[in-house]
Amino acid sequence: MTTTVTPPPPETTPAKEQRRSRLPKSARAGGTLHGGPIAYAILIVFTIVSLFPLVWTAIAASRDTQRLAQTPPPFWFGSNLFKNLEIAWTEANLGEAFLNTTIVAGISAVTVVILSTIAGFAFAKLRFRGRGALMLLVIGTMMVPPQLSIIPLYMMVAKLDWTDQLQAVIFPSLVSAFGVFFMRQYLLQALPDEVIEAARVDGASSWRVVWHVVFPAARPAMAVLGMLMFVQTWNDFLWPFLVLTQSGNPTVQVAVAGLGRGFTPDQSLIMAGALLGTLPLLLVFAVFGKQIVGGIMQGAVKG
Repeated sequence: MTTTVTPPPPETTPAKEQRRSRLPKSARAGGTLHGGPIAYAILIVFTIVSLFPLVWTAIAASRDTQRLAQTPPPFWFGSNLFKNLEIAWTEANLGEAFLNTTIVAGISAVTVVILSTIAGFAFAKLRFRGRGALMLLVIGTMMVPPQLSIIPLYMMVAKLDWTDQLQAVIFPSLVSAFGVFFMRQYLLQALPDEVIEAARVDGASSWRVVWHVVFPAARPAMAVLGMLMFVQTWNDFLWPFLVLTQSGNPTVQVAVAGLGRGFTPDQSLIMAGALLGTLPLLLVFAVFGKQIVGGIMQGAVKG
């Protein structure tokens, strides 16, 4: 006698909905993930640790040198903040230094973004002989410590008679091996080959492909790279200090380095200058930070 096993009936829709309703909201499709108290505690600790140097700089800038030398040091704001900021602004001529640094950082960031995007597109999507070797050479330059290039670079700048001029700071920072590598890695995933082939079929030249296809696709990464290059150039100290020491138009970091000189350095004045030199970067990130983060997320979704 043969026994026939009847399969169970398919689960009905109400049963599925009832089982799904017993799951936590974060486990459902489209649900919002919420962190627990431990995650929030860790985030609060990391936030406090990250903000402490900036807050301490503002506290030190609001005190005087005698109070900063005492033990324990102050942990709250004093009454000399605006006075020290005014003195630092006047003594270091920070108005002209801000203008010079904005010019240097702006030109360097824009040029690095444009050239790195074009070069990254060439290494990512174009086929030519020696592409792999050239890419390895570009990556290899990232391994060389920048201190090794200071002497030959200074000799070149001196031969061109560019010492104590802003172009001595601008030209060495017009290209970036990191920028080329960064844009190549992004365009490998974010720019499909079919889009380029479609533009070629429509009769677009290489420059039209770059302008109308590559630049729009690479916009999120270009924003991130521009922000990184602007901050890096703004904070650069060693090379501007070497080539702009005798000039009357230094960058912000060189100008701040000249504050508080004397037998006993005025630490509060130095902190005031450092605070003034940091505020523009905070302002730039406050204005464009949302767009940059949104661009990163947009690029992640496209990739």
